[in-house]
Amino acid sequence: MSKPRSSTLPVALCGLTLALVTATLYWTFFRAPFESVMGAAQKIFYFHVPAAYAMYLSATLCLVASAAYLVSPRDGADALARAGADCAVAFGCVVLTTGPIWAKPIWGVYWTWEPRLLTSLLSVLIYVAYVVLRSFAGDGEAERKFAAALGVLGAANLPIIHLSVRKWGGNHPRVISSGGGGLQHPDMKVALTLGFVAFTLLAVTLITARARLYLASSRLARLEEEAMTRGLLDEEALS
Repeated sequence: MSKPRSSTLPVALCGLTLALVTATLYWTFFRAPFESVMGAAQKIFYFHVPAAYAMYLSATLCLVASAAYLVSPRDGADALARAGADCAVAFGCVVLTTGPIWAKPIWGVYWTWEPRLLTSLLSVLIYVAYVVLRSFAGDGEAERKFAAALGVLGAANLPIIHLSVRKWGGNHPRVISSGGGGLQHPDMKVALTLGFVAFTLLAVTLITARARLYLASSRLARLEEEAMTRGLLDEEALS
């Protein structure tokens, strides 16, 4: 008997993601050469930047799903918004962890209060607030709509992160954008490309798993509520 498609897809995603993450690790540490100025510390770049990209993707999904929920409240949109916020926090933490590790040997400090770091921290805190709100404020319609509004408004900071270096300066390096140092060796470009693909698939895998979990929880809660209501009605009928 063949497995249902609903259970085969997550397994396939996990397997493909694991393969690409492994390939990224191999190419980063065994194929990509050391950068001439930053040395071994530059290899964090192949995880730091794709993690930031995955955070943007997750936050954008939260924005779209939150807006969809405000227009037409559905469990599916709410589940996707929650999953997007969860993953935005997870990948944001990767960005805020790898960034200081990279900064210490290059800038001499783990943290400096420059525009991109501050705006990135602000975005992570916004989605932390979303996660905390949905975890502890209940699952009523009002709480869901308030969280959806936060998911929409919180996305306003995303383009500010991207433009902060251009508008306000700062020490944050520009490697692959205009005016950046670039990736001189072909293996560097392969490592970065693998990192982008791996983190994109990792985001899709995690979002899919979290959304399925939240959707199942919502359906279970609805069934329990209907069962309790039906039980009360039966008791009233018997009395």
